[in-house]
Amino acid sequence: MKVGNRARRALKDRPEFKTKLKPLTCTGSTTVHKAVQLMSEKNFGSVIVTGANQEVIGVLTERDVMTKLVNKQKNAEDTLVSDLMTHDVKVARETDDVLDWLRIMSNERFRRLPVVDDAGRVVCVFTQGDFVSYTWPDLIFQAKELTKAGIMNNFAVWLIGGSIMLYSLVMLAIIIFLT
Repeated sequence: MKVGNRARRALKDRPEFKTKLKPLTCTGSTTVHKAVQLMSEKNFGSVIVTGANQEVIGVLTERDVMTKLVNKQKNAEDTLVSDLMTHDVKVARETDDVLDWLRIMSNERFRRLPVVDDAGRVVCVFTQGDFVSYTWPDLIFQAKELTKAGIMNNFAVWLIGGSIMLYSLVMLAIIIFLT
């Protein structure tokens, strides 16, 4: 499907979607200590908080732990994930457009996007870093086009400069040859 002048790319069509690790999940009644322990063991920066049917009800990030627990000098073993988690989490469907979510994440300043299936169960988590690989080809193309435009817009300057350089080299060669 085309959206405007670009092809629509669903999240599930990205190579990253197929290779994503299963998201780390817990319930809101999990202690922060246990959640951090799981995050550390798996080297994850967040845990998705799910309800009884694996639907997303929140996200607990490293930043949440730092600002809402450590900074407030709370005890991780006595604090529940539901006390610290971000509650109003945006979730995407597998069929949603990549660029739409990249724009939303950038504008609304969040870095983790849980992706859910048709039943609303969490399937994976996309991060802003996952979207970088999608935008690099466009950025490289734009850089090439700007370079071409810059050279073509200044063609007369390049021609004059090149001619002066060529003339100087020829004159230098003649002087060396004659002496």
